[in-house]
Amino acid sequence: MGERYDIAIVGSGPAGLSAALNAKIRNKKFIIFGNKNLTNKLVKAPKINNYLGFFGMTGEDIKNQFEAHLNSMDIKITEERINAIYAMGDYFALMVNNETYEATTVILATGMEYSRPLKGEEEYLGKGVGYCATCDAPLYRGKVVTIIGHNKEAEEEANFVSELAGLVYYIPMYKGPYELRTNIELVEDKPEQIKGEIKVDKIVLKNRELETDGVFVLKDSISPGQLVPGLKITDNHIEVDRLMKTNIKGCFAAGDCVGIPYQYIKSAGEGNIAALSAAKYLDQKK
Repeated sequence: MGERYDIAIVGSGPAGLSAALNAKIRNKKFIIFGNKNLTNKLVKAPKINNYLGFFGMTGEDIKNQFEAHLNSMDIKITEERINAIYAMGDYFALMVNNETYEATTVILATGMEYSRPLKGEEEYLGKGVGYCATCDAPLYRGKVVTIIGHNKEAEEEANFVSELAGLVYYIPMYKGPYELRTNIELVEDKPEQIKGEIKVDKIVLKNRELETDGVFVLKDSISPGQLVPGLKITDNHIEVDRLMKTNIKGCFAAGDCVGIPYQYIKSAGEGNIAALSAAKYLDQKK
């Protein structure tokens, strides 16, 4: 358990980065979680013409400008995947695999990349379905575990779990090659539904069914509603007001996760507002 931050920012797209710049300018103690490569979506844009002052640039060009700006202000991105955020009253606890970060305010800038939950996924959350295999592995000593991996990092979690579990099935949602321990059974099939009585007991795939005691869904990002218990979601987006406040005191949100239009300039503007709102909230608390 380390220090408590003033602001924790989750996401490193235009909204999260803009929030980080403003947290720095306002002299707040903050941490930003995300990807050092910033966002994958950004790089894929062939031409961006609606970002004021940056015209005729590719996504890669703008990403390089963002990086130069962060470097000039000495802002570092912490590459951790947040699995859950709990409102603890006067602060938030952000759970990473094996440690907890604390912050007085949180800004959610998670984008809109998350895939739809599987049938049964939300229903059995905590009853055999989880999002962090390394955290829960000890519960499955000698048991059967199925891991649905959406990225290469999931292979490391599968390898770790295979040391404790009796049997691990690995279902990749991307193309190989896969670096898996020899005792893991690779299942190249499409998951369709998680079933069970009181707890998970099987997963239905397109071509077969697997009996399993647990299912871990390892995605790039989980939806904000699953990430932050009690967060108000409307039409798949986080509900916020003009100051980017959510229904949870001290929790703000910005960017694609709060709604359309999905535009970088709109996200950057909202990240700016969210950071200013968080700073104001902190100053009032004092």
